[in-house]
This record gives sequence, structure tokens and C-alpha cells, in this order.
Amino acid sequence: MIAENLHRIQQEIQESCALVSRNPQDITMVAVTKSVDSTEANELVELGVRNLAENRVDKLLEKKQSLSQKQHIKWHLIGNLQRRKVKLIINEIDCFHALDSLRLAQEIQKRAEHQIDCFIEVNVSGEESKHGVSPEELFSFIKELEGLDKVHVIGLMTMAPYDANESEVRAVFSELRQLQESVRDLNLQYAPCTELSMGMSQDFKTAIEEGATFVRIGTALFKKG
Repeated sequence: MIAENLHRIQQEIQESCALVSRNPQDITMVAVTKSVDSTEANELVELGVRNLAENRVDKLLEKKQSLSQKQHIKWHLIGNLQRRKVKLIINEIDCFHALDSLRLAQEIQKRAEHQIDCFIEVNVSGEESKHGVSPEELFSFIKELEGLDKVHVIGLMTMAPYDANESEVRAVFSELRQLQESVRDLNLQYAPCTELSMGMSQDFKTAIEEGATFVRIGTALFKKG
């Protein structure tokens, strides 16, 4: 079932890219394994998936230990990270998708043994339940990160409202792309901001059409039937 789901998603990524004349090679599919055990995560790896994500520190460490023989996996932490847990996880991941405060960035700077690829989480929709800096705060926040040489801002991340219609989802993703392009055009060495992490199982096709380079897919990979 996982193999069939993966094949379908890969086809849908290709179709979405074709609609807007993009190269599917420019899309990184990050498999969100938070709802499955290590056996199912390993099945994905055996099928060629190289990017795995968890939203909790303990679960990522657990999966990474279980799959420790798989040296080629890139691990993504996509959930909110408490500062007290930075020391436990920051040197175990390849990419962090939810940087949202200067104090968190400073803790990463203190604990990281190498440069960490980070996405700044932007709360484009303005929902109170979501983490992230506001679009209005983004540029001042990026300026504050200058000098933190362990924090490498490769892009921006957002999540569209779960119950939004397609036009509302598209507007959120379009706004993030415009913000990303504006940051990229600043030509900051510590924040090249060439990437966009947006789109999940229910809206990744729209995200790709709006410029996503990383899509985070969980439910669609593991659904039965």
C-alpha cells in the first residue's frame, strides 16, 4: 500500500509541476512519519525516500536510532521546538522547519556543532493557534539573525488553514512566495532564502503550483485503501 501511495504522489508532483512548467527534480518530498512506526518508515526508505520528518524531538530520536543503519537519510524536524530541547536534537537533524524566535535561534547557535539549515516559520494566515513570525515582523527578525553563523536560513515555511478553500490556500502560499523572493533578493549570505517549505497531504499540489520546493507529506503516504 505504501508503495502504491508513493507512486501516486510522485505522479501528482509531476503533474503539478507540468501545469506550471517546473522541473519535478526541484521538489523535495519530505515524508512525515509521525503517525507510523519505524517498520513503515523503513519501508519508505527502501522505496527510495531519503527525507524523513518528525514533529516531536523524542519521536525523531527514536526513529533515527531504529534506522541508524540507513546512513543516507536526511532528518527534518518540522514541529515547534522548545529551547530546553535544542541541545538534545539540534546535532541530530539536517533541517529545521520551524524557526520562529530570536531566543530559539540563539539557543541553536549555542548548541549546534555545525551550521543548521533552517526555515523561518511565517504565520501568513494570522491564526492564533499557529506558531511563526508575522509577515510584518519577518524582515526585522532576519536582520536580528545576522552574526549567528550556525543558523543558515535556507527558506520560509508556512501552513495554510486546514479548513480553507483552495483560493484561500493559494493566497497564503502566494504571499509566502512573495516574502521569500523579497528576502532572497536581499542577497544575505546567512539567509539565502531560496527554498519554500509549504504544502501537506491535502494541499501540496496547490503549493507546488505556487512555488513550493519542499512539501511535507504524511497522511497520503500511509492511508489504507
